[in-house]
Amino acid sequence: MFAAAQQRAPRQMLSPGAAEQRFRRVASRISAVGTQYCKTLTAERQNFNCSVDIAVDREMRERNAYFTYQGKKPIIRISQPMLQDSANDDEVAFILSHEFGHLIGRHIEKQQQQALAGAIILGAMTAAANEYSASNGGYYDSNAVSQSMETGAALGSRAYSQSYELESDTLGTRIAAAAGYDPVKGAMFFARPEAAKTTAGNLSFWGTHPPDEKRLATVIATAEEVNARIGLRKAAKTGHLKAVD
Repeated sequence: MFAAAQQRAPRQMLSPGAAEQRFRRVASRISAVGTQYCKTLTAERQNFNCSVDIAVDREMRERNAYFTYQGKKPIIRISQPMLQDSANDDEVAFILSHEFGHLIGRHIEKQQQQALAGAIILGAMTAAANEYSASNGGYYDSNAVSQSMETGAALGSRAYSQSYELESDTLGTRIAAAAGYDPVKGAMFFARPEAAKTTAGNLSFWGTHPPDEKRLATVIATAEEVNARIGLRKAAKTGHLKAVD
């Protein structure tokens, strides 16, 4: 399935009006389901804010979507070019649901903590090496510690990026499915063979959300689990639930 998605022909861009209609149609459902799912999973976290503002970023000229905070308010943004490049409602639903997953997983907070830990560890190692060098008649580099802390922060912030993406894929699959969309069909957007950088040299959506078979396999496995549970609930309600060896 991943290989098939990689070989798909280029799609035709939606008109701005059709893209806007798709966003409004999908965002309202994802917002309602995502908020409720967030509240359920974070019930034990005091004062956790699940009220996400989902909107179109009309300033961004590249195809992209992201989750961040404005002050303390969580926001999800998707660009107009990305909406116009979407093939169906399922793709937009999965993109928005995936970004919702970053909120529930507290990935921004965890990344900041990891960056701080990386900076402290590498900075301390460099400081110790500097002290040893100076005490043995060597050169003491006054800039080395600060440079090492910057490097450590960068390495630390990337340390768990793949696990964060996979966790968001899992959470996003559940949200999209609960909202009535096909998450596997939607995740095909991530599997497209796109450049990791934009023409301006910045990381593209596919640079920060690298396509690989593991991502699609995660979505498929989660979707199958969701569908199996739905089937069991339906069988239980109709009285057709049978024992399984």
